[in-house]
Amino acid sequence: MSGEPFDKRDGWIWMDGALVPWQDAKLHVLSHGLHYASCVFEGERAYGGTIFKSTQHSERLKLSAEMLDFTIPYSIEEIDAAKKLTLEKNNLVDAYVRPVAWRGSEMMGVSAQHNKIHLAIGVWEWPSYFDPEQRTKGLRLDLAEFRRPDPATIPCKAKAAGLYMICTISKHKAERRGFADAMMLDYRGYVAECTGANIFFVKDGVIHTPKPDCFLDGITRRTVIELAQRHGIEVVERHILPEELAGFTECFVTGTAAEVTPVGEIADWKFTPSGITHQLMDAYTAETHPKSAAAAA
Repeated sequence: MSGEPFDKRDGWIWMDGALVPWQDAKLHVLSHGLHYASCVFEGERAYGGTIFKSTQHSERLKLSAEMLDFTIPYSIEEIDAAKKLTLEKNNLVDAYVRPVAWRGSEMMGVSAQHNKIHLAIGVWEWPSYFDPEQRTKGLRLDLAEFRRPDPATIPCKAKAAGLYMICTISKHKAERRGFADAMMLDYRGYVAECTGANIFFVKDGVIHTPKPDCFLDGITRRTVIELAQRHGIEVVERHILPEELAGFTECFVTGTAAEVTPVGEIADWKFTPSGITHQLMDAYTAETHPKSAAAAA
């Protein structure tokens, strides 16, 4: 199934309050969300039939929509229930979950204040965001040409579709150059994040990670920081200059899709996936698979 185009798959998608056959989940080509990026989404994972931090993701989805000046016409509880229903209807227990909300097609033009707000939820199997062999060795990252913009120019705390435009461009360019992904700097020249994941570095047993003042403070990012602190590992959130990368020994990225993935190199900087990275990979697995961890114990 993984190689099939997404519009040709079988299954069910929840759309505007009802489950519809997968291939019938369509929108009009003149939808405002397609032309003007009035669209927000979430990326979530289900482990063993339970969507990890589902409510936090639903809360962020609603907040993202508010930042784009529209209101999703469903409560957080209704969104949580719809995600669970969609997962069950597709007979999946380990899956990726994608809620997406957008302005509809009633009006075209920059202003579309009275367009209907739609919500859809898709779920599918997505074992690993990165190639398993690359995960084992550590990802190779390029340096992105585009930078994360000044928060005075974008709603940087929203998980908005339009903010991923430079991410797609940067990841495509990196892949054509033989890299798995690209690390982005921000508008000031500080290290920001990767195209779809937050980034962490290790030096002398301490974790350093960029301060999320102009990019999304990921739910997985916050989870990993909590896990590190729970394991007695100091975490410093600060501005990091690219030239500091030579002094770090480990590097890893985090995200719903990426989970916790080691990095082996960024441009000319080299890292060795080891102690803290592996410890947090195991801790994150235990956090997302509590039943499996309890059975193993």
